[in-house]
Amino acid sequence: MTGFLLIAGVDEAGRGPLAGPVVAGAVILDPDRPIEGLADSKVLSAARRESLAEAIRERSLCWALGLAEAEEIDRLNILQATLLAMQRAVAALVRAPDKVLIDGNRCPRLSCPAEAIVKGDATVPAISAASIIAKVHRDHIMTELDSRYPGYGFLQHKGYPTRVHLQALERHGVSPIHRLSFAPVAKILNKR
Repeated sequence: MTGFLLIAGVDEAGRGPLAGPVVAGAVILDPDRPIEGLADSKVLSAARRESLAEAIRERSLCWALGLAEAEEIDRLNILQATLLAMQRAVAALVRAPDKVLIDGNRCPRLSCPAEAIVKGDATVPAISAASIIAKVHRDHIMTELDSRYPGYGFLQHKGYPTRVHLQALERHGVSPIHRLSFAPVAKILNKR
């Protein structure tokens, strides 16, 4: 990484759910203010993610979020919508990064050099930080949507295709935040 001054880590949360947005986080960590305990958000408890997200927001040089809503996911497909959310997150950073490190095997089009790192959320602290803020923000969105669309259980499963969610879809039909192009949702639509 020598020669690069500002390295942004980027990751997303919410590719697999049947409802809600996909959220990308972008973080430029401050080397003078390290954050202990950064890891892939999926291996951390919700309480630990919340605590780390607060530390990331307070101690990083800058951070930003980018979203792609269910309608965009249906129009573009989940991969392209994820890349769009990542572009939006990087563009929203108040400091332009010299290089972007992205979790996964694909990079969005950016105005600076970018590198995809498979399992980067477990090995690169800036990507771990991005993973955490994206997951925490998406969970907050789904908690809010649970009160707007009661009966689906978004508070518990955050839109993932659990048995409870699939049963709620059968019972209540498709909500405005469901991803119509995802097979379990499309199946419900075809039945009605």
